Amino acid sequence: MANTWWELKILCDPDLEDSIFWRLEGFGCRGTASESKGNSSLVKAYLPHFQAQLLDLSALSLWLRQDALCIGLASPLLHWNLIDEEDWASSWKQYWQPQEIGDRFLINPAWLPLPDSLERLVIRLDPGVAFGTGNHATTQLCLESLEMRLSQVPEAFLAKVDQKQPLVIADIGCGSGILSIGAVLLGVEKAYAVDNDPLAVQSTISNRALNDINPECLIPALGSVDILTKLINQPVDGIVCNILADVIIELLPEMKAITKATTWGIFSGILLEQSKAVADALEQNGWVVATLWKRKEWCCLNARRS
Repeated sequence: MANTWWELKILCDPDLEDSIFWRLEGFGCRGTASESKGNSSLVKAYLPHFQAQLLDLSALSLWLRQDALCIGLASPLLHWNLIDEEDWASSWKQYWQPQEIGDRFLINPAWLPLPDSLERLVIRLDPGVAFGTGNHATTQLCLESLEMRLSQVPEAFLAKVDQKQPLVIADIGCGSGILSIGAVLLGVEKAYAVDNDPLAVQSTISNRALNDINPECLIPALGSVDILTKLINQPVDGIVCNILADVIIELLPEMKAITKATTWGIFSGILLEQSKAVADALEQNGWVVATLWKRKEWCCLNARRS
């Protein structure tokens, strides 16, 4: 059974979809997608057979029901079956379609042709096993925050010293590299993208090539803030960090080593009920929270150094 995969099918309330995506990513699923089924959503995910036993899948089903109960939604229905290895990689891709995010981005699956009209900034993406397809609310909030932060301001409104200054950012927990790629397309001169998962780093490298980005403009590396301190020779202008709330809180003291007085930050992967704890931790570590954007049960904190 070494070459077989679990195919998970979850019928759920559409408002539960983001929570399920996040739970599946933490469970180790490789490739997730969803489609509408009447008034419900059908989420599909894939997991190597050796990685989970029936008891593990039963536990996942329980967690999903508990998540729904906490949000006050109907319990999702989870079904699973085994499929051959050659089927899994293509099975979920058929449900993933081009997606507009914000006012400027279009996420285009790498296996689909580019649209005829290219009025938006196109991010071509094949996430592989890494988190970050643009489907999740936190990824969308981060891209929209980058768009707001990096949109061109008419030079007449800028002081001379501020005009056309190259920007450098750090992407902590880069996943598929979607946020770094988006930042470079918006004009960032250099993005350092780090992740503790070697598969995520490889995915970022692959997606960098898909988008014809100069390797000197997007630099992926295995690790976290500690690696960034060795890669950069001066503080970064901005940080994007779309990971778990607890991890953000843990890393904030270390981020002081890569920031300066004008550094801004975009922090997500945060449930609404966790937002106060993260905001408090930001303020305790020298940040001021400027805005809180929310989508469903998730939020994104836009902050700057105080």
